[in-house]
Amino acid sequence: MLGDVTQTSETPASARTPDPVPVPVPTPAPVREPRVHRAWFVAAVTFVTIIGAAAFASLPGLLIEPLHGEFHWSRGTIGFAVSVNLALYGLTAPFAAALMDRFGIRRVVAVALSVIALGSLLTVWMTEPWQLVLYWGILVGLGSGSMALAFAATVTNRWFVARRGLVTGILTAAGASGQLVFLPLLSWLVENHGWRPAAVTVALSALAVVPFVWLLLRDHPADVRLAPYGGDYAEKPAPVTGAARRAVTVLFKAARTGPFWLLAGTFAICGASTNGLVKTHFVPAAHDHGMPIQAAAGLLAVIGVFDVVGTIASGWFTDRFEARRLLAVYYALRGISLLFLPMLLAPAVHPPMLFFIVFYGLDWVATVPPTIALCREHYGEDSAIVFGWVLASHQVGAAAIAFAGGVARDVFGSYDVVWYASGALCAAAALMALVIRRPRAGAGAAAGA
Repeated sequence: MLGDVTQTSETPASARTPDPVPVPVPTPAPVREPRVHRAWFVAAVTFVTIIGAAAFASLPGLLIEPLHGEFHWSRGTIGFAVSVNLALYGLTAPFAAALMDRFGIRRVVAVALSVIALGSLLTVWMTEPWQLVLYWGILVGLGSGSMALAFAATVTNRWFVARRGLVTGILTAAGASGQLVFLPLLSWLVENHGWRPAAVTVALSALAVVPFVWLLLRDHPADVRLAPYGGDYAEKPAPVTGAARRAVTVLFKAARTGPFWLLAGTFAICGASTNGLVKTHFVPAAHDHGMPIQAAAGLLAVIGVFDVVGTIASGWFTDRFEARRLLAVYYALRGISLLFLPMLLAPAVHPPMLFFIVFYGLDWVATVPPTIALCREHYGEDSAIVFGWVLASHQVGAAAIAFAGGVARDVFGSYDVVWYASGALCAAAALMALVIRRPRAGAGAAAGA
């Protein structure tokens, strides 16, 4: 019969031992999602971390006049140290993103904050320009580069599927919030007690954040057996070895595509017109027109207030509108505002200047969410590292203008030519953003493979 099983004469059917059935090894099941997803707590810790680390970004513009007065260093020399800081901030970012894949977010960020504290503290004892370059330019630059926007991009990519644009805007705004928190305090310290207590404050603020990072931050949703917010559960990927090699490999792969160069070019202009120009030279430029340093620093802090609003709104817009068109609008408006700035600088704060501050603040880093979104669309899983390289171009642009602005002030006696040149560059960035092609279906996934 078809149902009969032929038995051997040596082993009757009744005596046969059934073959062992493999027992599957259970894997930890994802836990039930809480009412408030853990991803929002991770985003909150990241926000606080970036705020604490942002103190170092508030100080360079406040150091130019005190260092020039105490050591008689030229503004170009001081600007060079700031430019080294800004360049390393950007060039470190793609390697930091790859190191986070290899060693985890917590370890990389904790070490970076410690390096920032060390470099800032050592400046208290400097007496020569090369020491400013070493301590503030190199050490703080390397540490801050590891705390760059690639950190926010990595956290967003791992913990969020839904609301990525909004979260990117919130985390980007954290840097401006740090400026808001620390800039008035640091300017008061510089004005009343000198620049050294301000440098010590920066060091202590960076160290104070380390326990929060180590105790509360988690590298991946699978560490707490959760799915990312708005996505499906996935096991934590194995650590990626060869971090430096991967960062360079991703660069060469992205460099063969047109969108990478357009994004890098527009973001270089973004850095030139924000960190390199306004953050570094606005306070001394306003002081040239008779405005007290504390008043000028207060205006920068107000930029920080409206930057929070503008960047979060930009993240919301990025979830709903085409990113490249948003970039074109942001750069065009920024360029127009910079062309008017030389006519607004005066000994006292007046309504047109306040209008510029509010307008410019809303646009300060509104470019970040759509730029990250375009990196994600075009480069998939490699997008955090690609954005790290795009951020490197941002900081190279900032470094160039930080140095050129100081030299221009030494040569021409004012910053006017730099304001006008930056306005023209922003117009060019608006046109470059419109040229970026929309990605083909599946292009991002292929790029990240």
